[in-house]
Amino acid sequence: MLQCTAVTETPVAEVLVALLDLRGGPGDPRDAMADDCFLLCELGEHDESVEHAAHLWTAEPHGGRDLWFLWAGAGAHRVYRFATLPPCPAVLRDFGAGAVEPCLFFARHRPHAHSFSVADPLADLIAPTPDD
Repeated sequence: MLQCTAVTETPVAEVLVALLDLRGGPGDPRDAMADDCFLLCELGEHDESVEHAAHLWTAEPHGGRDLWFLWAGAGAHRVYRFATLPPCPAVLRDFGAGAVEPCLFFARHRPHAHSFSVADPLADLIAPTPDD
């Protein structure tokens, strides 16, 4: 499944407050913020009945909850919220290699494709070429 390509502006002041309020959050929330002011939905492709979601922070020590930014709509019609959600318990096991890859989404995410099954359609477009 391809990744959703929805992008939204980051409400920087509100994200900083949410990070400050998060138990186990970063020492300095400004260090946790990305340099750009936009968030990309990390979920697989979905329709408008499902909120877009961008992971903001994993509490340390891991308290079993991650801070997510969830939104619907765009522009003046955008509504958003912050949610601390437990991580998805799904894992992908490669018994031959002995590797375990956890799902990086939150529990009960929709669509149901886990992070290890979602491919970023933009990655190939911005990936460096061998001549770079």
